[in-house]
Amino acid sequence: MIVSLLISTYNWPEALQLVLLSVVNQTQLPDEILIADDGSREDTKQMIERFKKKLNIPIYHFWHEDLGFRKSIILNKAISAAHGDYIIQVDGDCIMHANFIEDHLSLAKHNTYLFGSRVNIKKEFVPKLFSSQKISFGFFHRGIKKRTRNLRIPFLSDRSKPRKEMSHKMRGCNVSFWRDDVIAVNGYDEDFEGWGREDSEIIIRMMNNGVQGRRLRYKAIVYHIWHKIMGLDRFEINDQIQEKTIAENKKWCAKGIDQYL
Repeated sequence: MIVSLLISTYNWPEALQLVLLSVVNQTQLPDEILIADDGSREDTKQMIERFKKKLNIPIYHFWHEDLGFRKSIILNKAISAAHGDYIIQVDGDCIMHANFIEDHLSLAKHNTYLFGSRVNIKKEFVPKLFSSQKISFGFFHRGIKKRTRNLRIPFLSDRSKPRKEMSHKMRGCNVSFWRDDVIAVNGYDEDFEGWGREDSEIIIRMMNNGVQGRRLRYKAIVYHIWHKIMGLDRFEINDQIQEKTIAENKKWCAKGIDQYL
C-alpha cells in the first residue's frame, strides 16, 4: 500500500512548519506528502522548500491563486495527482501525535474511512507554542484542553466497529480514506466556497455509496492550534448544499475531481 499524507494550508507557515516537524517525528512515515495550498504567500513556499531538504520522502506543493476560500478545488487537484492508494488527511494547523500515521494505517480496511480525535491547543498558549516549536503534549500539559482526547490506548480503539451513519465527531482535519473511494463520488464538490461543510459533505456521499466510517478513539490524535474562524459568509449556502446531498441521497457531485484526472 502506498500512503499519501495530504495537508491543506493557507497563509500560516508558522503552523505548517510545526505540522511538518511532526511528520519528521512519526513512528511510520508516509510515502509522499501532498500540500494543498489555497493561495498562500511566498513565505509558505519558501518554508516548504526548506523541508524538502529535511525529509527523505517527496513533498509535492499544489498551489493556486488566492481568490477566496477555495479549499475544495486545491484538495481535488492534490488528490488527483496522488501516487498513493491510501490518503491520510490533516489540516495545516493540526500537529500530529508521533503515532498518528501508524495509528491510521493499523486499522485501514477497504470500504472504510477512518477519523480520529482532535485535542485543542489553548489560545493563550499559542505564542509559546511557536517560540518553543513544541510538537508533543502530555496528558497534563497546561496548553491543551479536552485532555481526555489525548489518551492513546490502542487496544480500546481497536475494539471500535465500522458504522453506516456519519458521526458528528468526524472532522476533516483528521481523516483517512482510499483514493478510489473519493474518485468514485467525484471528490470534493467545488461548489463549496468559504468555510464549512466541504469535508462532511464528501463523507456523506461516500457513505451513500456504501463506504462505512470507523472512529479511531484513543488513537490517531492531532493537536489543533487555536485561530479565528474566517470566511463564514457562505456557511448557510454550504449548509444547504449538504442538506440537499442528504435529502437526495447523492453519491456524485457535478463539479469535482474528474476534470483533473
